[in-house]
Amino acid sequence: MTDLVLILFLMTLLYMAIANRMRSFVKILALQGVLLFLVALMQLKEYTGIGLAWILTETIVFKSIAVPCVLFRTIRRNKITREAEPSLPQFVSLLIATLIIAGSVLMAGMVDDAHLGKTFFVAALSAIFFGLYFIATLRKLLSHVMGYMVIENGVTVLALAVGNEMPLLINLGVMLDIFASVLILGIFINKIGDVFRDADIGELTELRD
Repeated sequence: MTDLVLILFLMTLLYMAIANRMRSFVKILALQGVLLFLVALMQLKEYTGIGLAWILTETIVFKSIAVPCVLFRTIRRNKITREAEPSLPQFVSLLIATLIIAGSVLMAGMVDDAHLGKTFFVAALSAIFFGLYFIATLRKLLSHVMGYMVIENGVTVLALAVGNEMPLLINLGVMLDIFASVLILGIFINKIGDVFRDADIGELTELRD
């Protein structure tokens, strides 16, 4: 069952590769938060009630509710109504995302660790590499924040693979780091939006001292 949820997680990456609306990206990030909670619920069998409550807060409350709300508010405030403006056609983007997943499968085949499931490793690597690709190919500043969140979701998948051995303090540190990063980047995007209407990274080349 866990493998099925992780496969659905991989399918969200493929959907992001062909989507072209900023709001669609935010909705996918919210869905990924729900999928991560389901993975945690099935994987962390040795966690106490408090531990699972913390995972619920980190995935559902933070990833699926708080962050999407901040991103939607940023979209509305900066009046980002146009498409995400990818630099590659949708078919090419889908092909690259597929190659990323295929490459992750090949790398997972080289790993021999009893504590790390192959599906977890594939999902984690795919999300990390796809997040980097996402950042590199989209021009909107807000899409870079979303790419960062995809990378972080990949790291979370990797952490859940060995979650029974992961102290609660580390989870706390990870979440605080994410919160601070999204808050800072959100403020940055809002300020950029006050000057550049579309928050396009191409506009940054016109900045002068």
